[in-house]
Amino acid sequence: MNADASTKRPGGRSGRVRAAVHDAAVALVAERGADRVTLPAVARRAGVNSSTLYRRWGSVAALLADVAGHRDDAGAPPLAGDLRTDLECRAAWTLTELSRPGGIAFFRAEVAPGIDERHAGLRECLDRVSARFRPALDAARERGETPPSLERVLDRIVAPLYFRVVFSLPGTDDGYVRALVAELLDGPGGDG
Repeated sequence: MNADASTKRPGGRSGRVRAAVHDAAVALVAERGADRVTLPAVARRAGVNSSTLYRRWGSVAALLADVAGHRDDAGAPPLAGDLRTDLECRAAWTLTELSRPGGIAFFRAEVAPGIDERHAGLRECLDRVSARFRPALDAARERGETPPSLERVLDRIVAPLYFRVVFSLPGTDDGYVRALVAELLDGPGGDG
């Protein structure tokens, strides 16, 4: 096997180590907060040598950014076939992901590196969030509806959620999510 093939294969020992390290990092951030997590602590929790983490990630920030970039959206709510319900469910899911212990820490880690990496991290984050909402908009179009553009959904639903979670503003809950969707679909003071 050539070196190129062994470094690129997604599974095997390398995949198991990455999964164990990611799981350990998520658990430790939830327990301690991102600012109290160290690579040696993650290594102990994952059952690997800390030199592996230093060699592969180099810092906690780089590890958390990698975790953020590889989180899957396996928990996506199924489409209900109603645009309002679909947008509410996906917005509530986004809020839950951001609000879970460590959720915002992973977002911050993903967008915090140097300028070039920050732009790439922001683009990946935007792509991931866009992919959450695109199926609901596509399904509405397939039903003959005229849904708002993805950009409007990002501006009117996603951006306010991120803002409010980053700044820990009270009242950022399912009721707020429904109000955002109602305002987007019905206009200011929508009939909800």
